Amino acid sequence: MPKLKTHKATKKRIRISKPTKLRKKKAKLIQRTAGQDHFNSRETGKITKRKRRDHQISKSNIRSIKKLVPYR
Repeated sequence: MPKLKTHKATKKRIRISKPTKLRKKKAKLIQRTAGQDHFNSRETGKITKRKRRDHQISKSNIRSIKKLVPYR
């Protein structure tokens, strides 16, 4: 069986958190918040703060992302 190719753009945009041993939690897929390059002066302070944080990817997208990045 041939090797699966990794989708490089997805690999650069998503990172996988480390699972914790104490609480036996699974690793999470995390990505940066979209829309923080420019035009941020018109946003309220609450939204600007929220954009600084990373966000967890929704459960519905996890399966498709794991196919794109098979060896992570």
